[in-house]
Amino acid sequence: MTSVVYSVKGWGTELARGWDRFWFTPADPHTLALIRVLTGSMLFYTHLVWALDLMDFLGPNSWLPRQLARDFHRGGYAWSHLWYVDSPLALWTLHTLALVVLAMFTAGLFTRITSVLAWLIAVSYCHRLTGAFFGLDPVSTMLAMYLMVGPSGAVYSLDRWLAKRKAGGPAESPQSTVTTNIAIRLIQLHMCVIYLFGGISKMRGQLWWDGSAVWYAIANFEYQSWDITWLVDYPWLIALLTHVTVIWETYYCVLVWPKATRPLTLLLAVCVHSGIAMFLGMITFGLVMLFGNLAFISPAIVRSYLDWRPGEQSRAGEEISEPRRDRRPKHLRKLK
Repeated sequence: MTSVVYSVKGWGTELARGWDRFWFTPADPHTLALIRVLTGSMLFYTHLVWALDLMDFLGPNSWLPRQLARDFHRGGYAWSHLWYVDSPLALWTLHTLALVVLAMFTAGLFTRITSVLAWLIAVSYCHRLTGAFFGLDPVSTMLAMYLMVGPSGAVYSLDRWLAKRKAGGPAESPQSTVTTNIAIRLIQLHMCVIYLFGGISKMRGQLWWDGSAVWYAIANFEYQSWDITWLVDYPWLIALLTHVTVIWETYYCVLVWPKATRPLTLLLAVCVHSGIAMFLGMITFGLVMLFGNLAFISPAIVRSYLDWRPGEQSRAGEEISEPRRDRRPKHLRKLK
């Protein structure tokens, strides 16, 4: 009996240590910063698109009236500053300011402030434009929410450049922080939830069981951007693509964590979302889902590809503190 008690205690201690390592190990900011640049660019682009027909979307005679949008969310926790204005001048002023904030966030200027404002802007537009957006907007908003948690402007940003100028020389290496790791973990877990429920939802449909779902997707002229209906001559391939997609999506939350299966899981993510972008016309949605998958890429890998300059060594341990490869041309590698 005593040995059982000690065994349970030991198991609980290891579980607690694993929990602490998962959430509270300091991490380098490079992956988070890359996600900020890409997500900020997508938010800026989508809000720039709203501007093409701003009055039709938000004006006094908009397709979805302002009061109807408020009534739709009545009794919930939704909020939007756009519920209170429909004057063309006010809307254009607010929208222009929103684009400025999103541009600053993308460039990493005053990131701690602009990250919060970018999330508030994204949420407000989602709540005001209920029925006029699709999967792209909630996923972008989700990423923006978690980018507020960590120092997403620590690298690849104007904040970093200004810090170097202020220092009058090479600035200190970016700090490895716990909040960076928490932000990345939150994105990772949220992506797992998205895929899990997406897979479960697919399994409720007969088309995913009989292997014909992919065919109905590529044969739908409403979404078709590249005609690959020639696949009808290869029903076995359509069935294979259908079953691989639903199995990958359902078990993503399990397969993406082990190092042995993570590369294949992420490769399938690239294939699936690239296919959605190229063949179903949903380029922005395919891209933003890939931005979320970047959370599973080590900061060391991001740094090795995006920052070839020597001299900024990571302060984190183990995997994310690997030496940076010098990716300059051979004739420049000897230069200091």
